[in-house]
Amino acid sequence: MKRSRHALFLMALAAGSLGAQGRPADPDVASRQGNAPVPAGWEVRLDRANANRPDIRFETMGSGMHVTAGPAAIYWNPQSRVSGTYAVQATFTQMKAPQHAEAYGLIWGGNDLNQPSQNYLYFVIRKDGKFLVRHRAGAETHDVVPWTEHTAIVKEGADGKQENTLKVEVTETSSRLFANGTLIREIPRQGMTGTTDGIVGFRVNHNLDVHVGGFTLERSAVRPR
Repeated sequence: MKRSRHALFLMALAAGSLGAQGRPADPDVASRQGNAPVPAGWEVRLDRANANRPDIRFETMGSGMHVTAGPAAIYWNPQSRVSGTYAVQATFTQMKAPQHAEAYGLIWGGNDLNQPSQNYLYFVIRKDGKFLVRHRAGAETHDVVPWTEHTAIVKEGADGKQENTLKVEVTETSSRLFANGTLIREIPRQGMTGTTDGIVGFRVNHNLDVHVGGFTLERSAVRPR
């Protein structure tokens, strides 16, 4: 009898484990809002090749752009290629609370964005007031600055909304990262991997509802201090 009970327990445990493996822990949720024209000149690349592009709604809204995702992706306009010194800025508004702490923010130094050899840097925040700087090269990523909390980043409110203006200033010697006008990190050029010359744009992780306003690029706008 004891052996029989033990065998039944092991069978139930195995069945539970297999079931868990077959269920994605955090699947992409389709935007379910129908098709909308992508803002003129903009392109989209999904993180996962097997993700479903129609599950993202990316559209012009008011004077800005709006992303309802769906899969994680990057967004850029090929005309936003820049080199040398420059500054890119946008105001991001998370419209409702995600199930998990998902990130969004700016990308810079983008090259080969439609190719397997994609290469870019990104500066993103999440609802708990933390930021991350990461470099992607092909399928590989590594942290330049790991998740770090900063008081300048406005956290998600009780209504699920979160609004922050993010800015990257590239000088001859460093990349300076700002949140709401406050310098939160300066990364010396010799401490960076990947070039800062290239396309700028933004990134929105999966299952987020984010409005992007005031996206601006100032070419040769900054000088080393």
